Amino acid sequence: MIPDNRVFTDGVRAMFFSTFSFALANVFVKLVQHIPAMEIVFFRCVLAATFCLIGLWRVGESWRGSNPTLLLLRGVFGTTALYLFFVTVQNMPLASAMTIQYLSPIFTTIIAIFVLREGVKPLQWIFYSIAFAGVLLIERFDPRISWFFLTIGIISALGSGVAYNIVRSLKGKEHPLTVVLHFQLVGVLVGFISLFFSWRMPTGWDWLYLLMIGIFSQLGQWFLTIALQKEAVAGVAIVNYTGLIYAVTFGWIIFGEGQTLSSIGGMLMVVFGVMLSVLYSRRRRNVEKIAATAG
Repeated sequence: MIPDNRVFTDGVRAMFFSTFSFALANVFVKLVQHIPAMEIVFFRCVLAATFCLIGLWRVGESWRGSNPTLLLLRGVFGTTALYLFFVTVQNMPLASAMTIQYLSPIFTTIIAIFVLREGVKPLQWIFYSIAFAGVLLIERFDPRISWFFLTIGIISALGSGVAYNIVRSLKGKEHPLTVVLHFQLVGVLVGFISLFFSWRMPTGWDWLYLLMIGIFSQLGQWFLTIALQKEAVAGVAIVNYTGLIYAVTFGWIIFGEGQTLSSIGGMLMVVFGVMLSVLYSRRRRNVEKIAATAG
Protein backbone atom coordinates (compact mmCIF):
# COMPACT_ATOMS: atom_id res chain seq x y z
CA MET A 1 0.00 0.00 0.00
CA ILE A 2 1.41 3.39 -0.98
CA PRO A 3 0.84 5.94 1.79
CA ASP A 4 -0.94 9.18 1.03
CA ASN A 5 1.65 11.89 1.72
CA ARG A 6 -0.60 14.84 1.03
CA VAL A 7 -0.50 17.43 3.80
CA PHE A 8 -3.95 18.77 2.99
CA THR A 9 -6.13 15.68 2.96
CA ASP A 10 -9.83 15.79 2.13
CA GLY A 11 -10.65 16.10 5.82
CA VAL A 12 -8.18 18.91 6.43
CA ARG A 13 -9.34 20.85 3.36
CA ALA A 14 -12.96 20.43 4.41
CA MET A 15 -12.15 21.86 7.84
CA PHE A 16 -10.42 24.87 6.29
CA PHE A 17 -13.50 25.57 4.13
CA SER A 18 -15.71 25.10 7.18
CA THR A 19 -13.72 27.58 9.26
CA PHE A 20 -13.78 30.26 6.55
CA SER A 21 -17.52 29.86 5.99
CA PHE A 22 -18.27 30.13 9.70
CA ALA A 23 -16.04 33.23 9.93
CA LEU A 24 -18.13 34.97 7.25
CA ALA A 25 -21.34 33.93 8.99
CA ASN A 26 -20.06 35.43 12.26
CA VAL A 27 -19.44 38.76 10.54
CA PHE A 28 -23.10 38.93 9.56
CA VAL A 29 -24.14 37.92 13.09
CA LYS A 30 -22.17 40.89 14.36
CA LEU A 31 -23.96 43.15 11.85
CA VAL A 32 -27.37 42.20 13.32
CA GLN A 33 -26.38 42.44 16.97
CA HIS A 34 -29.57 44.41 17.66
CA ILE A 35 -31.63 41.26 16.99
CA PRO A 36 -32.01 38.70 19.85
CA ALA A 37 -29.50 35.86 19.54
CA MET A 38 -32.13 33.10 19.66
CA GLU A 39 -34.09 34.81 16.90
CA ILE A 40 -30.95 34.71 14.74
CA VAL A 41 -30.59 31.01 15.58
CA PHE A 42 -34.18 30.48 14.39
CA PHE A 43 -33.70 32.18 11.02
CA ARG A 44 -30.33 30.50 10.50
CA CYS A 45 -31.70 27.05 11.24
CA VAL A 46 -34.84 27.51 9.10
CA LEU A 47 -32.67 28.28 6.07
CA ALA A 48 -30.17 25.54 6.82
CA ALA A 49 -32.92 22.94 7.42
CA THR A 50 -34.44 23.85 4.05
CA PHE A 51 -31.09 23.33 2.31
CA CYS A 52 -30.64 20.00 4.09
CA LEU A 53 -34.07 18.69 3.13
CA ILE A 54 -33.53 19.65 -0.51
CA GLY A 55 -30.13 17.99 -0.50
CA LEU A 56 -31.45 14.80 1.11
CA TRP A 57 -34.29 14.64 -1.41
CA ARG A 58 -31.85 14.99 -4.32
CA VAL A 59 -29.57 12.18 -3.09
CA GLY A 60 -32.48 9.96 -2.06
CA GLU A 61 -31.51 9.72 1.62
CA SER A 62 -33.88 9.59 4.60
CA TRP A 63 -34.12 12.65 6.81
CA ARG A 64 -35.07 10.59 9.86
CA GLY A 65 -31.83 8.70 10.29
CA SER A 66 -31.34 5.47 12.21
CA ASN A 67 -29.71 6.83 15.39
CA PRO A 68 -32.38 9.12 16.87
CA THR A 69 -30.78 9.49 20.31
CA LEU A 70 -27.36 10.52 19.03
CA LEU A 71 -28.91 12.79 16.40
CA LEU A 72 -31.03 14.48 19.04
CA LEU A 73 -28.04 14.95 21.36
CA ARG A 74 -26.04 16.40 18.48
CA GLY A 75 -28.86 18.88 17.91
CA VAL A 76 -29.19 19.82 21.58
CA PHE A 77 -25.49 20.39 22.21
CA GLY A 78 -25.02 22.08 18.85
CA THR A 79 -27.94 24.47 19.35
CA THR A 80 -26.86 25.35 22.88
CA ALA A 81 -23.30 26.07 21.74
CA LEU A 82 -24.56 28.11 18.79
CA TYR A 83 -26.89 30.28 20.86
CA LEU A 84 -24.27 30.99 23.53
CA PHE A 85 -21.70 31.80 20.86
CA PHE A 86 -24.05 34.28 19.17
CA VAL A 87 -24.52 35.93 22.56
CA THR A 88 -20.77 36.42 22.93
CA VAL A 89 -20.43 37.72 19.35
CA GLN A 90 -23.08 40.33 20.12
CA ASN A 91 -21.54 41.40 23.42
CA MET A 92 -17.78 41.48 22.84
CA PRO A 93 -15.33 42.20 19.99
CA LEU A 94 -15.53 39.66 17.16
CA ALA A 95 -11.94 38.47 17.54
CA SER A 96 -12.35 37.95 21.28
CA ALA A 97 -15.59 35.99 20.87
CA MET A 98 -14.07 33.74 18.22
CA THR A 99 -10.89 33.30 20.25
CA ILE A 100 -12.87 31.91 23.17
CA GLN A 101 -14.93 29.70 20.86
CA TYR A 102 -11.78 28.22 19.37
CA LEU A 103 -10.99 26.65 22.69
CA SER A 104 -13.39 23.95 21.45
CA PRO A 105 -10.66 21.84 19.76
CA ILE A 106 -9.04 21.43 23.17
CA PHE A 107 -12.33 20.18 24.64
CA THR A 108 -12.91 18.08 21.52
CA THR A 109 -9.60 16.29 21.87
CA ILE A 110 -9.95 15.70 25.61
CA ILE A 111 -13.49 14.34 25.24
CA ALA A 112 -12.43 12.13 22.29
CA ILE A 113 -9.88 10.41 24.51
CA PHE A 114 -12.67 9.04 26.72
CA VAL A 115 -15.58 8.80 24.27
CA LEU A 116 -13.95 7.68 21.02
CA ARG A 117 -10.79 6.13 22.51
CA GLU A 118 -8.65 8.24 20.18
CA GLY A 119 -5.15 8.65 21.52
CA VAL A 120 -3.12 11.86 21.36
CA LYS A 121 0.67 11.62 21.34
CA PRO A 122 2.71 13.81 23.73
CA LEU A 123 4.22 15.71 20.80
CA GLN A 124 0.73 16.66 19.61
CA TRP A 125 -0.01 18.17 23.00
CA ILE A 126 3.04 20.38 22.50
CA PHE A 127 1.63 21.55 19.16
CA TYR A 128 -1.72 22.23 20.81
CA SER A 129 0.08 24.20 23.50
CA ILE A 130 1.77 26.35 20.87
CA ALA A 131 -1.58 27.12 19.25
CA PHE A 132 -3.22 27.74 22.61
CA ALA A 133 -0.38 30.06 23.62
CA GLY A 134 -1.10 31.99 20.43
CA VAL A 135 -4.75 32.24 21.49
CA LEU A 136 -3.70 33.69 24.84
CA LEU A 137 -1.40 36.16 23.12
CA ILE A 138 -4.23 37.38 20.88
CA GLU A 139 -6.67 37.44 23.78
CA ARG A 140 -5.26 40.58 25.38
CA PHE A 141 -6.97 42.23 28.31
CA ASP A 142 -10.14 44.00 27.23
CA PRO A 143 -12.39 45.84 29.75
CA ARG A 144 -15.35 45.24 27.41
CA ILE A 145 -15.25 41.53 28.21
CA SER A 146 -17.00 40.65 31.46
CA TRP A 147 -16.55 37.42 33.40
CA PHE A 148 -20.20 36.61 32.66
CA PHE A 149 -19.78 36.60 28.88
CA LEU A 150 -16.37 34.96 29.17
CA THR A 151 -17.99 32.08 31.05
CA ILE A 152 -20.75 31.84 28.45
CA GLY A 153 -18.13 31.62 25.73
CA ILE A 154 -16.27 28.81 27.51
CA ILE A 155 -19.52 26.85 27.99
CA SER A 156 -20.24 27.33 24.27
CA ALA A 157 -16.81 25.93 23.38
CA LEU A 158 -17.41 22.93 25.64
CA GLY A 159 -20.79 22.28 24.00
CA SER A 160 -19.14 22.40 20.59
CA GLY A 161 -16.56 19.88 21.73
CA VAL A 162 -19.28 17.44 22.79
CA ALA A 163 -21.19 17.97 19.52
CA TYR A 164 -18.07 17.36 17.41
CA ASN A 165 -17.47 14.03 19.11
CA ILE A 166 -21.07 12.95 18.52
CA VAL A 167 -20.64 13.80 14.83
CA ARG A 168 -17.50 11.69 14.75
CA SER A 169 -19.29 8.76 16.45
CA LEU A 170 -21.91 8.83 13.68
CA LYS A 171 -19.29 8.20 11.00
CA GLY A 172 -20.56 5.63 8.52
CA LYS A 173 -23.91 5.43 10.28
CA GLU A 174 -25.69 8.49 8.90
CA HIS A 175 -25.52 10.65 5.78
CA PRO A 176 -23.73 13.94 6.59
CA LEU A 177 -26.83 15.94 5.61
CA THR A 178 -28.96 13.90 8.01
CA VAL A 179 -26.58 14.76 10.85
CA VAL A 180 -26.63 18.45 9.93
CA LEU A 181 -30.43 18.45 9.54
CA HIS A 182 -31.14 17.27 13.07
CA PHE A 183 -28.97 20.07 14.42
CA GLN A 184 -31.07 22.55 12.46
CA LEU A 185 -34.40 20.99 13.48
CA VAL A 186 -33.60 21.40 17.17
CA GLY A 187 -32.57 25.00 16.48
CA VAL A 188 -35.82 25.69 14.60
CA LEU A 189 -37.96 24.25 17.41
CA VAL A 190 -36.20 26.01 20.28
CA GLY A 191 -35.86 29.22 18.26
CA PHE A 192 -39.56 29.25 17.38
CA ILE A 193 -40.54 28.90 21.03
CA SER A 194 -38.25 31.80 21.92
CA LEU A 195 -40.07 34.10 19.47
CA PHE A 196 -43.05 34.22 21.84
CA PHE A 197 -40.83 35.74 24.52
CA SER A 198 -38.40 37.88 22.53
CA TRP A 199 -39.00 39.16 19.00
CA ARG A 200 -37.69 42.06 16.98
CA MET A 201 -38.78 42.59 13.40
CA PRO A 202 -35.79 42.66 10.99
CA THR A 203 -35.71 45.71 8.72
CA GLY A 204 -33.83 46.74 5.57
CA TRP A 205 -30.46 45.06 5.20
CA ASP A 206 -31.20 42.80 8.18
CA TRP A 207 -32.99 40.35 5.89
CA LEU A 208 -29.97 40.02 3.60
CA TYR A 209 -27.64 39.60 6.57
CA LEU A 210 -29.86 36.88 8.04
CA LEU A 211 -29.88 35.11 4.66
CA MET A 212 -26.08 35.23 4.51
CA ILE A 213 -25.87 33.83 8.03
CA GLY A 214 -27.97 30.87 6.92
CA ILE A 215 -26.02 30.26 3.71
CA PHE A 216 -22.52 30.48 5.15
CA SER A 217 -23.47 28.59 8.31
CA GLN A 218 -24.86 25.77 6.20
CA LEU A 219 -21.67 25.61 4.14
CA GLY A 220 -19.60 25.63 7.30
CA GLN A 221 -21.68 22.89 8.91
CA TRP A 222 -21.56 20.73 5.81
CA PHE A 223 -17.77 20.94 5.49
CA LEU A 224 -17.37 20.43 9.25
CA THR A 225 -19.40 17.21 9.18
CA ILE A 226 -17.39 15.89 6.24
CA ALA A 227 -14.10 16.76 7.94
CA LEU A 228 -14.97 15.01 11.20
CA GLN A 229 -16.19 11.92 9.40
CA LYS A 230 -13.11 11.64 7.18
CA GLU A 231 -10.39 12.21 9.76
CA ALA A 232 -9.68 11.54 13.42
CA VAL A 233 -10.88 14.39 15.62
CA ALA A 234 -7.38 15.29 16.82
CA GLY A 235 -6.15 15.45 13.23
CA VAL A 236 -8.54 18.16 12.01
CA ALA A 237 -10.04 19.93 15.04
CA ILE A 238 -7.01 22.15 15.55
CA VAL A 239 -7.51 23.58 12.04
CA ASN A 240 -10.34 25.54 13.65
CA TYR A 241 -7.69 27.86 15.07
CA THR A 242 -7.15 29.41 11.65
CA GLY A 243 -10.50 31.12 12.16
CA LEU A 244 -8.71 33.48 14.55
CA ILE A 245 -6.85 34.95 11.60
CA TYR A 246 -10.15 35.62 9.82
CA ALA A 247 -11.63 37.07 12.99
CA VAL A 248 -8.82 39.54 13.58
CA THR A 249 -8.77 40.53 9.90
CA PHE A 250 -12.54 40.98 9.56
CA GLY A 251 -12.71 42.73 12.92
CA TRP A 252 -10.04 45.20 11.85
CA ILE A 253 -11.41 45.90 8.34
CA ILE A 254 -15.16 45.85 9.03
CA PHE A 255 -15.53 46.79 12.69
CA GLY A 256 -12.40 48.89 13.26
CA GLU A 257 -10.84 46.52 15.80
CA GLY A 258 -7.16 47.32 15.64
CA GLN A 259 -4.30 44.83 15.73
CA THR A 260 -1.19 44.89 17.91
CA LEU A 261 2.18 43.20 17.65
CA SER A 262 0.93 40.73 20.24
CA SER A 263 -2.06 39.75 18.11
CA ILE A 264 0.13 39.36 15.01
CA GLY A 265 2.55 37.19 16.99
CA GLY A 266 -0.35 35.16 18.28
CA MET A 267 -1.68 34.55 14.78
CA LEU A 268 1.73 33.31 13.64
CA MET A 269 1.90 30.94 16.61
CA VAL A 270 -1.58 29.62 15.83
CA VAL A 271 -0.70 28.93 12.20
CA PHE A 272 2.59 27.33 13.27
CA GLY A 273 0.85 25.04 15.74
CA VAL A 274 -1.83 24.11 13.19
CA MET A 275 0.62 23.16 10.47
CA LEU A 276 2.85 21.16 12.81
CA SER A 277 -0.15 19.23 14.09
CA VAL A 278 -1.46 18.49 10.60
CA LEU A 279 1.96 17.33 9.37
CA TYR A 280 2.65 15.18 12.41
CA SER A 281 -0.82 13.63 12.51
CA ARG A 282 -0.65 12.74 8.83
CA ARG A 283 2.86 11.29 9.10
CA ARG A 284 1.86 9.14 12.10
CA ARG A 285 -1.16 7.70 10.26
CA ASN A 286 1.00 6.83 7.23
CA VAL A 287 3.53 5.06 9.46
CA GLU A 288 0.72 3.09 11.11
CA LYS A 289 -0.64 2.06 7.69
CA ILE A 290 2.79 0.86 6.56
CA ALA A 291 3.24 -1.09 9.79
CA ALA A 292 -0.17 -2.70 9.43
CA THR A 293 0.58 -3.69 5.84
CA ALA A 294 3.97 -5.12 6.75
CA GLY A 295 2.39 -7.15 9.54
